[in-house]
Amino acid sequence: MDYHELINKAEQTHKLAGSEIVALLKNEEYQEELAQAADRVRHVFVGDEVHLRGLIEFSNICKQNCLYCGLRRDNKKVERYRLSEAEILDFAAKAKSYGYKTVVMQSGEDMHFSVDILSRVLRKIKKMDLAITLSIGEKTYEEYKAYKEAGADRYLIRIETTDRELYEALNPGMSFENRLRCLSDLKRLGYEVGTGSLVGLPNQPIESLARDLLFFQEIDADMVGIGPFIPNGDTPLHNAKGGSFLLARSFVALLRLLLPEANIPATTAMETLDRNARIIALQSGANVVMPNVTEGDYRRKYALYPGKICISDTPAHCRGCISGKIMAIGRKISEHKGFRCHANSNKV
Repeated sequence: MDYHELINKAEQTHKLAGSEIVALLKNEEYQEELAQAADRVRHVFVGDEVHLRGLIEFSNICKQNCLYCGLRRDNKKVERYRLSEAEILDFAAKAKSYGYKTVVMQSGEDMHFSVDILSRVLRKIKKMDLAITLSIGEKTYEEYKAYKEAGADRYLIRIETTDRELYEALNPGMSFENRLRCLSDLKRLGYEVGTGSLVGLPNQPIESLARDLLFFQEIDADMVGIGPFIPNGDTPLHNAKGGSFLLARSFVALLRLLLPEANIPATTAMETLDRNARIIALQSGANVVMPNVTEGDYRRKYALYPGKICISDTPAHCRGCISGKIMAIGRKISEHKGFRCHANSNKV
């Protein structure tokens, strides 16, 4: 197999067969060449700007019991918290003062935040002239519609894996079909839809990751976030082998080659495995970073996985740190809200 030819094909046509994706994911020898091709495509389609999105982790309470997640319902070791409406609004206002154009509101599936409560918060944040991404799990069509009407622009709900059996084994009590329904509803309602995978899950073959990539291309995802699986000692998968940064990096590069217009974050989880991971990912096709703007001890308590970076840093320090790193590689911080670039769209 000619790997140079495969990479060139992906760069020029943005199409690969599943077997070709598998070959590139398996072969680390051509990883640098793959990353360089993705970086060129990133430059052409989304430019040199990096979109910073301020992350507000507003509750670590969750009704779900996913085997890989530290926030799972049955984990009694987590110190649970829930931000007040005033705290959420305060963090959003501070995010704006730091120069963020988007806030990402993320939580476990906390049933306290009813449609009325959350819609009220969204409307107040929208008055700050901020774009809003929600990441709060599975909801009904009516709930998604209400949040869209209240001001939410984007919604992030990772599929985690497109392997139905693996999905339902790792997410007890949840339905793969319902996850797909959520993504379909969000598209119908006009959200920018974000999804993504965990790379390196137990019993996840490379062929499954290839299907994930083709699925993201098939649904024309607006944003795709990739995180390596990192075993949490307080979950049933505490003894499982974790995912690798190298594989996650290749996945990011292939994402850019196959979805050239999409927004692709350099995720914090990657930096748990390599201290320079976010910058490496930005040089491998990524164009978004989501620094944490949650303050105080809440960062430590939002314990999805062990070794989470920057839990003792202030939001101002995080903003300055990542900005310096981005500029050091010749990229610039976007002054826009970072909506997906479409060929015929002037939306900012």
